[in-house]
Amino acid sequence: MSELKYPKLFEPISIAGTYFKNRLIASATGHLDVHGNMETGYYHTAETVAYYERLAAGGAGVVTVGSCYVDKEHSDFGNYHVYMDDPFALHGLYELTSAITRYGCVASAELIHAGLYANRFKGGKGYGPVAMKVDGRNIVAISEEMIHLTIRKFSDAAAFAKKAGFGMVTLHAGHGWLFSQFMNPMLNTRGDKWGGPSIENRARLTVEVCDAIRAEVGRNFPIEVRISGSECYEGGYGIEDGVAFARQLDGHCDLIHVSAGSHEVDSVFTITHPSMFLEEGCNGIFAAKISEAVKKSKIVTVGGFSEPSLMEAYLEDGKADFIAMARQLIADPDYPNKIRSGHEAEVNKCMRCLSCFSSVQNYGKFHCAINPKAGREYESKFSLPPAAKKKVLIAGGGIGGMQAAITCAERGHSVILCEKSDRLGGTLLCEENVPFKRNLDRYIKGQRRKIENSPSIEVRLSCPVTPELAKGLRADVLIAALGARPVVPTFLKGYDRENVIGAEEAYIHPEKTGGRVIILGGGLVGIELGIYLSGLGKHVCVIELLPQLNDGGNHLHAKALKNEIQKHGIDIHLGTRALEVNVTGVLAEKKGVQLQFDADTVIYAVGQRPLQAEAAALHDAAPEYYSLGDCVSPKNITNATSCAYTIARAIGSLGF
Repeated sequence: MSELKYPKLFEPISIAGTYFKNRLIASATGHLDVHGNMETGYYHTAETVAYYERLAAGGAGVVTVGSCYVDKEHSDFGNYHVYMDDPFALHGLYELTSAITRYGCVASAELIHAGLYANRFKGGKGYGPVAMKVDGRNIVAISEEMIHLTIRKFSDAAAFAKKAGFGMVTLHAGHGWLFSQFMNPMLNTRGDKWGGPSIENRARLTVEVCDAIRAEVGRNFPIEVRISGSECYEGGYGIEDGVAFARQLDGHCDLIHVSAGSHEVDSVFTITHPSMFLEEGCNGIFAAKISEAVKKSKIVTVGGFSEPSLMEAYLEDGKADFIAMARQLIADPDYPNKIRSGHEAEVNKCMRCLSCFSSVQNYGKFHCAINPKAGREYESKFSLPPAAKKKVLIAGGGIGGMQAAITCAERGHSVILCEKSDRLGGTLLCEENVPFKRNLDRYIKGQRRKIENSPSIEVRLSCPVTPELAKGLRADVLIAALGARPVVPTFLKGYDRENVIGAEEAYIHPEKTGGRVIILGGGLVGIELGIYLSGLGKHVCVIELLPQLNDGGNHLHAKALKNEIQKHGIDIHLGTRALEVNVTGVLAEKKGVQLQFDADTVIYAVGQRPLQAEAAALHDAAPEYYSLGDCVSPKNITNATSCAYTIARAIGSLGF
């Protein structure tokens, strides 16, 4: 075997008697696809087991199972969680750990207590360092007796995890949960040994939990503690306290996992989970600082890592001993194996769009914009019957059409992929020069490369699919993936003036927009375009008819957009109707009052028109017919890739 390109990433290490095959950790992700109810308890489903197993199969050295709550009565943040004090969870957890460890991977259980945020959705009590009122709830100060109960709950949970087959535990002491509440000097103003201005006192609960776990599980069982190196908001603690916290933990745990921010502060949520607007490895600075101060425990860094050369440099320079990733391994669970085996160019790099996180909160499963198998690991792990080989015509070479072509080819079909423009990629090609969409551009190029390298796919560019063409090709299957086109606001007086252009043109030719820009439409297209143009130094004003901006169903990405809107000083006018485009800008109306907004250029981003009629015209051009993506209903990349994958996978496998 040739030398590894990234030797530090794949260097084995033994810690607390446990062998780690590499330095890549699948960070905790709280899959919420469980079965049961509040009375009997919740247990992981086969689909959840398959999700974590897929991470292990992809080559990660550690797979961390998220959201393992230690106290059913006092610790739970939300619904649909597995409790480590439920003895009936044992068998399900064993199935889960067995699925992970049979790949030579260490299984870790993330142990959590939500503290003052516990029971927020259930009407029960929340317990914090001191009595306070949060979100209208009266928070009870944790008594000395309750503190010792909590310590015992954690040590019992660790012992239960070990019995269930986990090889280590991860205490979640960051992101605003119980331990970080005790660390926060604004929240923990206790006058006893558990709080006050002393770092030693505020860290005492976490340290004593570590010691109690060690006494319970013995030496040969690693303990990892995840902290926020900095809480990154006014009122939270900074890196100085993060370093001091790590010093208190040093030697009491085996790994200190350094994250940042807090879940419960909107302005820093997308620092904790870096948005597409932040640089590669943006949170690594906190681990690098802490690594200088810690002598005994190993350091884990996390936060926006996907570039292997950067990760290798962190390890080489001693800034960390392990690299943890969450969303990157959802986008491509085979990332470790691809990097190790020299297939770096084939990696699906996470776009940090937060579609996965939004979908798990909404539906219990992670669905990824660029990995249609995410959330479908269970069905994907089983081979379908061999497909009856078919000739498949795909009309449209956008996101959905490309995925359909790739999946059809993988199933053994012969594919003709027709695209009316001169490039594959669809309407999203207009964003190829946008800095925060660089991984979208990489994804499109990667899909294009797969198609070019497939002997089963014939690509026809500058070739719109008409009914006549389709019938002449005599395909067995036709997939209409025609997409949608921007709505031109013909209803608006002055829409055809020279100072008016569409969002696509503005993306491609930002130099045409002048220094002052008005964007009509506060959906994702308009907002992201506004952020892009603001980054180029232009003053942007967004006019939206509805009383709120439209996040396209991705409520967590909306947090990142809000931060960027504030950062760039973008003017937002909600509940405002554009009446007319004139020579100096836009005449609008809000609450019966007419307003004039001046600008050099007016850009419309008022929605998409699905090409339904064009798709319907093809319905009788082949014995089998499917339509997908925006030509059905304009949605998002996640929807397009998911529909394309599932439709293509089923072709020829249904008995005909």
